[in-house]
Amino acid sequence: MPVRLGVIGAGGIARRRTIPEGIVPSEKVVLAAVMDPVGISDIAAQFGVKRCYSREEDLIADRDVEGVYIATPAHLHHRQVLAGIEAGKHVLCEKPLGLTMEECLSARAAAERAGVVLMVGFMMRFHSCHRKAKELIESGALGQPVLGRAQLTCWYPPIQGAWRQDPKLGGGGALMDMGIHCIDLLRYFFGEVREVMAFTDNITHGYPVDDSATVILKFQNGAQGIVDSNFNIPDEAAQNCLELYGTRGAISARGTIGQSSVGRLTLYSQTQGGYDAQQKREGGKAVEIVPEPVNIYRAEIEHFADCITGALPRSAAAANLADGIRAEELVLAAYESSRTRRAVR
Repeated sequence: MPVRLGVIGAGGIARRRTIPEGIVPSEKVVLAAVMDPVGISDIAAQFGVKRCYSREEDLIADRDVEGVYIATPAHLHHRQVLAGIEAGKHVLCEKPLGLTMEECLSARAAAERAGVVLMVGFMMRFHSCHRKAKELIESGALGQPVLGRAQLTCWYPPIQGAWRQDPKLGGGGALMDMGIHCIDLLRYFFGEVREVMAFTDNITHGYPVDDSATVILKFQNGAQGIVDSNFNIPDEAAQNCLELYGTRGAISARGTIGQSSVGRLTLYSQTQGGYDAQQKREGGKAVEIVPEPVNIYRAEIEHFADCITGALPRSAAAANLADGIRAEELVLAAYESSRTRRAVR
């Protein structure tokens, strides 16, 4: 039987992407109910849902709902996650899980006590190009990993009432909203991080959160990482690039970081030889790799459903939750580094 899902915060990313691309096409879930304080009748009509609510507590109380997907502003996540868990619902929450580490850890403890699935939304991990890049790294195609770079930027000017531009509502700016995905991806590829340095600033827009952030990561295996996230680069100019380098070559992905399920993946391989003073760039072998595409939202939703039904072990959900909490810990460490102008271990 498909898992009956309710969506809290059915506007925004849920309406644009997760419901039409992830929930509606899947045979593993059913869209049982939707909730949003604004325009809920139109949302319900768009997706043919009869059970619609303007208050979160009414959807959570709906006995026909087995699991909830939370896609509300960040400052609401912790309260809504706890309410869903207390009602015995399984929960998939968009990042961040909370605004502090205390909120994240209390949510995990509540889910463990209740015996329900709790996951954090990092849909970019499900991109077929990212999965293939991970496979290539594990096969030794890069040799020793030495450097990774992940970028996610957009143009986000001052907007009256925008919660992402209020630190009390969003927990941060470009780094918390977008850079967290990049940090999670580099950790997915290269493993655990042991040290963080960062600069976060507002240099363009004047709102009280960062519109520019650069983070340097030091991984336990010795590799280094760079994450750049900006709210002040035009969308048409944004490259949103992913670059992974090692002693035997490089992996380059274009168009894979973001809300899309498409993109291009290229492997550059070079047999390591002696030192070349001329540093010739020709002669490397470049191979475009085209893995079978998957929709990242559907893959994420179906992973959540499989953890609920037992098609996947609960350990898969626990691993996702641990990754989500760790990514937030690293973002908060980056903000601390920026404030103190020191590396944070």
